[in-house]
Amino acid sequence: MESTAILLKEPGKLALDRVPINRPVKGDLVVRVDYSGISTGTEKLFWEGSMPPFPGMGFPLVPGYEACGEVLEADPGSGFKSGDFVFVPGANCFDGAYGLFGASARTLVSASSRVTKLDPALGPRAALLALAATARHAMASGGTHLPDLIVGHGVLGRLLARLTIMAGGKPPTVWEINPLRQSGAHGYQVCHPDEDQEGKYDAIYDASGNASLIDDLIRRLNKNGELVLAGFYTDRPSFAFAPAFMREARIRVAAEWGPQDLDAIRMLINAGSDLLDGLITHEHMVADAAQAYPMAFGDASCLKMIFNWEGQA
Repeated sequence: MESTAILLKEPGKLALDRVPINRPVKGDLVVRVDYSGISTGTEKLFWEGSMPPFPGMGFPLVPGYEACGEVLEADPGSGFKSGDFVFVPGANCFDGAYGLFGASARTLVSASSRVTKLDPALGPRAALLALAATARHAMASGGTHLPDLIVGHGVLGRLLARLTIMAGGKPPTVWEINPLRQSGAHGYQVCHPDEDQEGKYDAIYDASGNASLIDDLIRRLNKNGELVLAGFYTDRPSFAFAPAFMREARIRVAAEWGPQDLDAIRMLINAGSDLLDGLITHEHMVADAAQAYPMAFGDASCLKMIFNWEGQA
C-alpha cells in the first residue's frame, strides 16, 4: 500500500511524495483523509529545526496530528463501518518515514481506539478536534479555577475563552499584542497587555508559548494563584523565585489531551455547540503545501491553515 503524504525531509524542506504504508491488522481502520491542519506549535518547530528532543523524532517525517475523513475499511469488531466520517490524531503507519504525529497523508492506517466518529456536516472543522481537546485538557486536568486571564488570541486562546464561557465562568480577559489577532472575540474582552487595568488574577493560562513572559505573569497572580503553561516552549522556562514565593503561586504544565477530553468535545459538538466555528481562516489544496507552510507560520492573519486533499491518491 502507498499514499500521497507531506514529507518534511529536513527543516524548511518539504515535498508531496508517495510513501509506503503498513497494511492494517486486526482492530485497524483505513481512512481516506479529506482535510488536515497545520499546527503552528509543533509543526512550526520542526519546520524551523528548533523542536526539542522528543520520542519518535527524525527525518524524513510525516507531520501533523489533525486529520478528518472517511473510513474506507473497518475491522468488523471495531465499532466503525465503511463510510463513517472520523477524526484521526495522526498515525505511525509509514514505511521509510517517521510518523511522529503523522496525519498529513491521503490514506492513514490507525487503531480504531484512536479514532473518533463525527458528524460529516462538520467538514474541515473536524480537524480542529485535537486543539479543542487540548484546551479542554488544560482546564480540566487539575486546575482549581477557570482562566480569568488568557495570554494569546490564536486558535488555542480562543478555544480556552469559549470553553470558559460555556462552562459558566466569568468572561476572561485575553491579551494579544498583534492587532491582526485582536478581533473575533465573542462575549469576552481582548486587549494589549499595556491596556489591562484589571490588576491581579486567580488563574492565568498562557497560550503563547513565550517563556520570557513567565515572570510578568507571576506578578499578575493573586495570592495562591495558578499559572498554567498551555503552550509549547522551546526556550527553557524559568522564573524569579521571590515573586512566586510571595504569592505562593502554583505553576502547572498542561500536557496533551486524553481520550476523555476528545469525548467531552465530541459531546459538546454533537449537542450543537459552535465551539469550532470561525477558526479556519485559510484553506488550500494540499498541492500548494510548499507555499502554505510559510504562510501558516508567518502571516498573523492566518489563524488556522487547512489542507484539502481532494484529487490525491
